Amino acid sequence: MPEPQTPDEAISQGGAGAPTDLAMEEGTSLEKNPGGPDGTGPAGKPRSLWSDAWRDLRRNPVFIISSLVILFLVIISIWPSLIASGDPLQADLADAQKGSEPGHPFGFDPQGRDVYTRVVYGTRTSVTVGVCATLGVALLGSVLGGLAGFFGGWWDAILSRLTDVFFGIPVVLGGLVFLSVVTSSTVWPVVGFIVLLGWPQIARIARGSVITAKQNDYVQAARALGASNSRMMLRHITPNAIAPVIVVATIALGTYISLEATLSFLGVGLKDPAVSWGIDISAAANYIRNAPHMLLWPAGALAVTVLAFIMLGDAVRDALDPKLR
Repeated sequence: MPEPQTPDEAISQGGAGAPTDLAMEEGTSLEKNPGGPDGTGPAGKPRSLWSDAWRDLRRNPVFIISSLVILFLVIISIWPSLIASGDPLQADLADAQKGSEPGHPFGFDPQGRDVYTRVVYGTRTSVTVGVCATLGVALLGSVLGGLAGFFGGWWDAILSRLTDVFFGIPVVLGGLVFLSVVTSSTVWPVVGFIVLLGWPQIARIARGSVITAKQNDYVQAARALGASNSRMMLRHITPNAIAPVIVVATIALGTYISLEATLSFLGVGLKDPAVSWGIDISAAANYIRNAPHMLLWPAGALAVTVLAFIMLGDAVRDALDPKLR
């Protein structure tokens, strides 16, 4: 049996610099590969919720497809003349209810207007109503709900009872009453109505998120260190409570587009000479047997647009919800 080695002999065989060299090699390898699958980013920093969400979204085919569709809709809503050179208001009764023909692939409506041109220009109305209404609802609801959740007390009680009142108003019935006295043919009365009845949902979501976030240890530590209320709201609570609001607002955007079309179909939303898919669907409803193309094309464009925004909202929800990882 070999004789046991003394500590000096072991060091002499391995080399006095062996432990030091091993530590240097480990340090070098960590420096070359600072990130890893353990939830750390560059230089060993933990990845944030937003970076993880963006990484998941880039790998989600639903997000990619819906984003491309929405990007196309936004482009043609800003520059409809890129793919439609006609005038959506130009009418010729001699062409009324005609089907597809060269230069007019979607046919003509009951007044002899080109359906393709009106479908393209109607995108601007739907996108404008959806985006503006969503921004207004998200801003108003987030501010009111966030303040109620942060301060609580009488402010929270008043907001809770106020949201109960607004939730009790049927949306379509409210639109019939509110918009029936409006004579403007622009999108802004419709946007204002949607913001008026849409903010309670976002307010409740924001209130719950703020109540959850303000109970975390880092918020309590900031309060103990003397941070002001505004600093805690802007720096510590809002970035960690905004994710549910973004998810709900993204999904609601498609709902607001369909609501505008519904109100325009009932005759209380947008009115002629405005160009809207709801107006075209309403005008074509009586001719569905003789000329179904007048109804199918604007209805199809509406369905694709709403579906694209709902798919985008679902993808964002899956990326931002840690429980679904």
